[in-house]
Amino acid sequence: MTKLSVNINKIATLRNARGGNLPDVLKAAMDCERFGAQGITVHPRPDERHIRYQDARDLKPLVKTEFNIEGNPEPRFIDLVLEVKPHQVTLVPDAHDAITSNQGWDTVKYRNHLTDIVRTFHQHGIRTSIFVDPDPRMAEAAAYTGTDRVELYTEAYAAGYQKNREAAIAPFAAAAEAATKAGLGLNAGHDLNLDNLRYFVQTIPGILEVSIGHALIADALYYGLETTIQLYLRELKPWLPV
Repeated sequence: MTKLSVNINKIATLRNARGGNLPDVLKAAMDCERFGAQGITVHPRPDERHIRYQDARDLKPLVKTEFNIEGNPEPRFIDLVLEVKPHQVTLVPDAHDAITSNQGWDTVKYRNHLTDIVRTFHQHGIRTSIFVDPDPRMAEAAAYTGTDRVELYTEAYAAGYQKNREAAIAPFAAAAEAATKAGLGLNAGHDLNLDNLRYFVQTIPGILEVSIGHALIADALYYGLETTIQLYLRELKPWLPV
């Protein structure tokens, strides 16, 4: 079954809005695991407007499932990852002023750059994943960097799901097939939610992990965190009908 990694950035956003330590990001991460999450994701940005670099350091000894750190591989970020040594690092080309991630890597243009970064992380035993748009060419080119996985950027799928889910998922299926043929593992994330998640993972076999934060935390306002995580895990069960 596809693993659920909970992105806890939005919990940190709420904490930072008032200062102090409420809600407690570290406790929230441990509770997510206790409630069934199979991984914890954080995405520290240079301005530390949600997850702080120190949060990543503090989380490492606490996370008992799988720890995934996402971000743009600038020098400070690389140093953090090499210090913390998470199970996985996901390389995302987000600009400093981006509200949220809004594009995947051009793995053709930045092949040499990404190859060097992947090699550095591999030397420290850290699995790598590269954030890519649903383009078979980008997925194929990612394999030449030596990365272990690609993460499909699913915003376009989520945006088109209600209108025509078959058309919305078609480019993702093509990119996933290209990645699999190139020997890469598949992750996915961005705007996946309780409405569109099951169709995505059942239509595209082999998704190893989904990283979900914004929608999951928003749902938790109504259902509670424990129930929400269980609802998302239910959507990932392969035997349930679409």
